[in-house]
Amino acid sequence: MTELKGKILAGKILVLPQEAETKTASGIIIPDSAKEKPQVGTVVLVGAAKKDEPMELKKGDTVYYGKYSGSTLTLDGVDYLLMSQTDILYIQ
Repeated sequence: MTELKGKILAGKILVLPQEAETKTASGIIIPDSAKEKPQVGTVVLVGAAKKDEPMELKKGDTVYYGKYSGSTLTLDGVDYLLMSQTDILYIQ
């Protein structure tokens, strides 16, 4: 992955979602039409803190987010999710 150049607004983060599972634990191959949208990803860009809300995330954090969180953003052919820090459910 190339280094992204740009700036994210305050309180926002850019997340690279993990790939959806292609095979179950028992070895059954999951077709593309049945794959679940991943709900875990890695933070790649972090905006500044808001005046009343400190930024608790940093680049490289693994985060879990809601199923319908964020907006898809394609940069250099890679799909990312742009979301608010408040959309994050859990930081690993």
